[in-house]
Amino acid sequence: MSDIDIRKAGHAGRITLTRPKALNAMSYDMCMAIDAAMRGWAEDDSVRLVVIDAEGEKAFCAGGDIAELYDTGTKGDYSYGRTFWRDEYRLNACIFEYKKPVISFLQGFTMGGGVGIGCHGTHRVVGESSQIAMPEVGIGLVPDVGGSLMLALAPDHLGEYLGMTAARMGADDAILAGFADYFVPQDKWPALISALEESGRAALVEDAAEPAPEGKLRGLRQETAKHFAKDSLEAILASLQAAGNEFAQGALKSLNRNSPLSMACTLEMLRRLRADGPAIRRALDLEYRFTYRAMEKGDFLEGIRAQIIDKDRNPQWHHAGRDVPAAAVKEMLAPLGAAALTFEEELS
Repeated sequence: MSDIDIRKAGHAGRITLTRPKALNAMSYDMCMAIDAAMRGWAEDDSVRLVVIDAEGEKAFCAGGDIAELYDTGTKGDYSYGRTFWRDEYRLNACIFEYKKPVISFLQGFTMGGGVGIGCHGTHRVVGESSQIAMPEVGIGLVPDVGGSLMLALAPDHLGEYLGMTAARMGADDAILAGFADYFVPQDKWPALISALEESGRAALVEDAAEPAPEGKLRGLRQETAKHFAKDSLEAILASLQAAGNEFAQGALKSLNRNSPLSMACTLEMLRRLRADGPAIRRALDLEYRFTYRAMEKGDFLEGIRAQIIDKDRNPQWHHAGRDVPAAAVKEMLAPLGAAALTFEEELS
């Protein structure tokens, strides 16, 4: 398909996203093409590693292609979205659990669905332009595609801060928070990819890595640990309001833009993942509980309307201006029974 180029080159399975004008937004067909290729390469001894990259300077992948999700959801058809998320999450688990090295090159924006494709491999490469984020709470979702796992594992409650404010991470920030592994200057990427294809040796990535220029998150860890360790969204907001410093004011400005229900559920998800032991399938299961209900009972359709369709930037969120009831969070994250997310067996 024209949106993606999948081939073998030397010892590498190669996946290149080719929708630069759409910031390489991930469609359902693209997800399924990647899934089929990776499952085939898992059994192909000529493929020693997988390399994923994207065309264009602006983005590796700025997220999922949500046009059809919105179109079907506003008509009361939630089945398309549920199928999209189910199969996308299965692909995320496939990449995370893959038995061969998976090397991704993450220039520009890597957000939402792009994180699910690019941030679960073994060698996640960032460069000077990299901007990684989980901005889902701004459209009435929760950090998904396995992103909740990385947020739960981030130090000093950076995960709560990143997931609830949708803050962007540069290269060093992404490495600190667990979304990336190596900084390689972008002018070296083409030669490195060619060498990976020719040799099939993932260790070449480590050899090419350099120290990343220091980012902003390292200096915020004391603040995030203080404020975002609180037990509820309301307690976090109160702590920030009491502080009133520059960090607090910036965080509050971001939090006040986002869906209260989504933020409260994000906080609960990270707490559950830490308590139960962070694992990719557990994270994806929790995420799917929310996204399965997001159109019917959450803020997703309103968030898309306000941010992307009408662009009035004035979403009418559930629970706006008041505390989010614990019962609402419990309902969004309740087990799905027969509709629960399932996975195929791990790849051999």
